[in-house]
Amino acid sequence: MGNLLYLIAVILIIGWVLGFFVYSAGGLIHILLVIAAIAIVLRLIRGDRVIK
Repeated sequence: MGNLLYLIAVILIIGWVLGFFVYSAGGLIHILLVIAAIAIVLRLIRGDRVIK
């Protein structure tokens, strides 16, 4: 029974750590999406179209 509790504790800690990094990466992804949207709008305003 002690082995099972240890295994559950390890799984919960790993899940907590992964959740923390996924949440942080989620914020980073949103920031990168906003920067990409601003870059696209600026490119359209300036008239520098890459697609020919």
